[in-house]
Amino acid sequence: MTVSEPLAVCHNVARTFGTGPSALVAVHGSSCSVSPDDLVALVGPSGSGKSTLLHLLAGLELPTAGTVTWPALSQDPAQRVHEIGVVFQSPSLIPTLDVRENVALPLVLQGLDPQECSERAQEALSLLGLTTLAPLLPEEISGGQAQRVAAARVLAQRPRLVLADEPTGQLDHATGQSLVTTLVDTVTHIGAALVISTHDESVLTHLTTRWVMADGRLTLPADREYAS
Repeated sequence: MTVSEPLAVCHNVARTFGTGPSALVAVHGSSCSVSPDDLVALVGPSGSGKSTLLHLLAGLELPTAGTVTWPALSQDPAQRVHEIGVVFQSPSLIPTLDVRENVALPLVLQGLDPQECSERAQEALSLLGLTTLAPLLPEEISGGQAQRVAAARVLAQRPRLVLADEPTGQLDHATGQSLVTTLVDTVTHIGAALVISTHDESVLTHLTTRWVMADGRLTLPADREYAS
C-alpha cells in the first residue's frame, strides 16, 4: 500500500431503490475517487443523490451496479468501519449518555483503554469549542450543538476519510462556517480526506475541489475525471 493510492473509488456506480415502475434511481453510473489529501465539496440541490453517493463511499449502501473499492484502507469491513467517519444529517446521539460519553462511545466499542477514550473525546470537544457541554445530556443542548457533538464523535476516532452529509444544515451561518473550518483544520492535522455534501455555496470557500450532483449524475472538474 502506498500513500498515492486512493482511499475510496467508485467505478460506474448506480443505486436504485425499489423495483418496477416505482423504482427510484438515486445515483446513475458515476465514477470518482478520493485521495488522502482531498478536501471535496459535493454540491447539488436536495434530492440530487448526494447522500446516497456518500453512503456508497462509506460502504453503508451497496451499489445496484458498478463497484466501490477502498485501495488504501483495510480490506476487512470490520476494520475499515473505523477508518471512515460519517457525520450524518441527524446527530443520532444516545439520550442516556452525556455529551462526553456520546463522543467516546465509538472508541469504547473499539475496545480502547477507557482513559484514552475519555482523553480523545475531550480533545475533540475542545477542538469544536464544546468543552462546557461535556457533562450535559443530549436533551439539555440545542439541535445545532448536537450536530457539532456528532462531528466531534467522528473526529475523536481519527479516521482517514471523513464524509459529512449537510453538516451545516441545522446551524446558523456563523456556527456553520466555524464547523466547516474546524473540520478542514482537523482532517488536515490528522492527515485525513474530507468530502462534504452541501447546497451552501459559502462552504466552497473552505474546500479545494468541487463535485456537482444533479438528478443522480455526478460531474467532476476536468482535472479530476475518473479514468477507467
